[in-house]
Parts: sequence; C-alpha cells; structure tokens
Amino acid sequence: MLLKSTTRHIRIFSATVDGKDLNPSADTLTLDIDPDNELNWTDAAIQAVQEKFQALVDASEGQDLTDYNLRRIGSDLEHFVRSLLQAGDISYNLQSRARNYSLGLPQVVDKAAH
Repeated sequence: MLLKSTTRHIRIFSATVDGKDLNPSADTLTLDIDPDNELNWTDAAIQAVQEKFQALVDASEGQDLTDYNLRRIGSDLEHFVRSLLQAGDISYNLQSRARNYSLGLPQVVDKAAH
C-alpha cells in the first residue's frame, strides 16, 4: 500500500521510482524536494534536507510505517526548509509559475536605509 506525506515543499512516498511510476514499497521511502521549484536551492541546502530526512527516518526506526509517522517526518522537514529560508541558505524563486510565500514574506533590504 502506498503511503505518502505531502506538504508544500516536501513529498515523501513509501515507494520506489521506476521512470515516472511509483511502485509501492514497504521498506523504501522516496523524497521529492520542492517539486514545484518555488525555491532556489544550492547543493549544500539539498544535502542538508537529505541528511535531515535520513536522521528523521533513523530516529523512527522500529516504529510501524503509518500515515501519521510519515506525515510527522514530512512536517518536520517542511519546518527545516523554513529554517533554511530564514537563514538565507535558500531563497524564493521569483521566476516560479506559482509564487506562494507560504514560508513567510521574502526579506527585502531597504537600500536607502544603508
């Protein structure tokens, strides 16, 4: 049975990827980061999200794979993405087809104040 967690910028599936198909899996989780390209990512930021994901999965080892547990991991990752944005490690992609400032309004520096 396919379980999934979907937040604005994080999607997790209990599945393997075969081309464009998801094949349900009881022992594999697949992470999709920012599928709508709403954010500008560095390799380091993507790596940080992947490491946080692995740490959350490792911390839940031994627990049953349930919708609730998967959604908790997805929600924790969404908060982590927000922290990356607030720290300036990633930024909003202003060329994205859907501008949705769901993580907070972008910070704009007033050049006249400097």
